[in-house]
Amino acid sequence: MLAVVARMHGVGGSVWEHNERISSDWHSAANPAALKEGHHALPRVTPLVRVTSDGHEKTFAAVETVADSRESLIANLDKAAEVLTKKDGHRTFNLQEDLILNGQKEPGLYIAQHVRIQEEALQDRDGNPLHPQSHWQWMAVRGNNRTKQRHEIFGVASAEVVTGVSVRKIGGEGEKIIFDANQWLPRLSELLNEDYAKAAADVHEHELEAASRGFRAARVAVVEAHLVIGCPTPRRLYRIAQMSNRHDHVHPPLEFTPNDRGRALGRSVLGFYAAQGVLDEKTAEVLSGTAPVTDLAEGAEVDSVSELRDIRSMRLLAELFPNDRRKQLLIRRALSESPPSQLNAAEVNRRARAWSALTSESYPYPWNPRIGEVFQLGEIRDGLKTSGRPLRELLDAADTDNDAFEELIAYRAAHWLAAFDIVDADRGSLTGQQTDDDDGVKAARVRRTIRNSLNAMRNKPRMAVGVLRELASAMDEGDRKPRKVGASGEPLIEPMSRAWFNREFPKESGTRARTPAPRRGGRSWTPPTQEPADDLSVETAEPDGPAPAGESDPAGQQADTPTSEQWTATTGSETEGAADAQADAGSAHGFMAQLRRLAADTAALEELTNRLTDATGPGTGPYPLSREDADDATQILFATSIALRRLMPLMDGLADPL
Repeated sequence: MLAVVARMHGVGGSVWEHNERISSDWHSAANPAALKEGHHALPRVTPLVRVTSDGHEKTFAAVETVADSRESLIANLDKAAEVLTKKDGHRTFNLQEDLILNGQKEPGLYIAQHVRIQEEALQDRDGNPLHPQSHWQWMAVRGNNRTKQRHEIFGVASAEVVTGVSVRKIGGEGEKIIFDANQWLPRLSELLNEDYAKAAADVHEHELEAASRGFRAARVAVVEAHLVIGCPTPRRLYRIAQMSNRHDHVHPPLEFTPNDRGRALGRSVLGFYAAQGVLDEKTAEVLSGTAPVTDLAEGAEVDSVSELRDIRSMRLLAELFPNDRRKQLLIRRALSESPPSQLNAAEVNRRARAWSALTSESYPYPWNPRIGEVFQLGEIRDGLKTSGRPLRELLDAADTDNDAFEELIAYRAAHWLAAFDIVDADRGSLTGQQTDDDDGVKAARVRRTIRNSLNAMRNKPRMAVGVLRELASAMDEGDRKPRKVGASGEPLIEPMSRAWFNREFPKESGTRARTPAPRRGGRSWTPPTQEPADDLSVETAEPDGPAPAGESDPAGQQADTPTSEQWTATTGSETEGAADAQADAGSAHGFMAQLRRLAADTAALEELTNRLTDATGPGTGPYPLSREDADDATQILFATSIALRRLMPLMDGLADPL
């Protein structure tokens, strides 16, 4: 971009609805469902294209949007200012007071935006239009909050800066609106200067702040602004300008919400792909949420809301977990990730949250992006591969086709359940939290992970297929409340609820089988059976809780929680077994085998610790560890973690360069 550094009047600039920090509060262009009453849709941003005098089209360094009416334009700008106010609560200081006391230190970045009003203007008695059919504004790509706060200091609404100021705001009388800033802006400045001079003559300097609106505006009367006036690739101006705004969300100086940060991360990847030529602009716009899904070739002939949402979600999944080697390198660069062989759970979960947050843009309300943390490290490092089958085909075949059923559970179920508030991603303590059961009775909420819920559905496939089909039908019918389903999978009359889901797909049915434990005093306790090491869950395992008192294991033994002595005896015997693997310790096979055993043992230790933690507390009996044992365990874990961190940088040198 080519930008000019300008001295701008403090009231200049306008808030931007597409700001990353507030975009999740709008009905997205990526949501194929009809706009609900009371919701606002984001206007689509396009390059400014005009026909020149020689008859050729030319793209200028500006953008253009279309508003349905003057009222909708004002409503959108007012909503943007309102939502910015709500999100400003994350800031650790009062921005408006900082501007009043110290002025604006950092310049904002603005691009020119032309707004066309589609609805014909009303006319006066002489046949003249009552308002213009278009407006120009300097849209704040970076510095939205500062722009809004300056408007409040000057006593002018953000929408008025664009659409015109009432004469009452500048000392006049009547209901006339002045649209031309060349007319209302000088008069506003005169009023503020008069106010400042009058207050300065009447009160002491330290009282000016409270007494004078002119004093409050003095330090932002003129601010430095960067105005974009040129671009070598003007068709990409909007995306280029957004990147500077997104950087603050990827590496935030402020506490942005998880959903907004996840969307910014995902859009950064898509923008990087487009800039590198591995993703076309139209697809990038759809996946970013700024264009409808019907713009994609595969969505052009589709009219089902559930299928359109699924097309976009699956494309997002493919881009955020690519198989293509070029994209794998680019996404690492965009997110500053480790090499594929060292990709860790935190990095995988960050991608999953971006996928989940961007997917939620196709739905009426965003969900907690942690809902997407259902992947496993083994299937992530080389990218994800899905069948590519259409959603309708998968739903029709899920009764008899295990692959279709698993694909629906793995990549659709969590988001669909979250969209209708049947599950959530809350992993915090739910002690004391209650929810209404189906009969209106207060019932304690069930603490479980998303992965646990999905495993429970896998254990009742026929009913799970019925739930998925009902959720898809609910989307296609205006996002209505889904209905319960019977054991056969057929829908019932009553509405589906979280309490019903937890009862029909109970937490216990989604956990792994417990391995029988000996009575206290035994010497050979075995950790719980683990899934294969390549199939380790990225998501932190949720503690399943101890077996109820008196509950027996399948072998008829009492499932006592193992003591620290039993654990010590077990690890000692396992160490001896590990020594047998020394024969091929010098080979890559031996290295990977040892690493997988370490991962499995770590997962077993984590599950055991979670169970001990859940079984520990006031009134539960003696604590499982002595203070000496707890201190020793902490030292062992600390020393082990240091040793493992030393090994991580060495992994990249053991493989061929990328």
